[in-house]
Amino acid sequence: MLAAIAISTTIVALAEIGDKTQLLAIVLAARFKRPWPIIGGILVATLANHFLAALAGSAAAGWFDGPSFRYAIALGFLAMAAWTLVPDKLDDDEAPAPARFGAFLTTLVAFFLVEMGDKTQVATIALGARFHDALAVTVGTTLGMMLANVPAVLLGGELVKRVPLQTVRIVAALLFAALGIWLLLSTAGLV
Repeated sequence: MLAAIAISTTIVALAEIGDKTQLLAIVLAARFKRPWPIIGGILVATLANHFLAALAGSAAAGWFDGPSFRYAIALGFLAMAAWTLVPDKLDDDEAPAPARFGAFLTTLVAFFLVEMGDKTQVATIALGARFHDALAVTVGTTLGMMLANVPAVLLGGELVKRVPLQTVRIVAALLFAALGIWLLLSTAGLV
């Protein structure tokens, strides 16, 4: 369980840096200037989204467990490594709507929707399939999201200006690749 939490936290925290949901967090912080409701909205949206994703991955692993499925998960991690190297941008149509519902609700809805199909959600599905533990993966991925997004909300654009995003993307890609290679080798019985 601790390995699932630690690996999930590390992978998602690194993958989230420079991700469109982190850019959304910065936009929301600039718009509302109320960090705590934004942080609360990110937390609730992430818990809901990532629990469903981890549960889906864990359930799929239970149904399809076997070498072929493990090879597919390993290849998924390698694909995530490549995807992590591609910088994200927040499109105009993904920006939050006017603030009719307050900082918390706007953040909750925007984060939940923007996270759909995002690389951190896909990673959460793969981690759920790998570890067969939706709760541990949800705790880890949510912690990773919060580690990446709370400083973004509190420090805004200054954080993104100071963190070398290309280096972070490379480290995250290497972690995804290492996990994929390890899973390939272990499924093949080589480790």
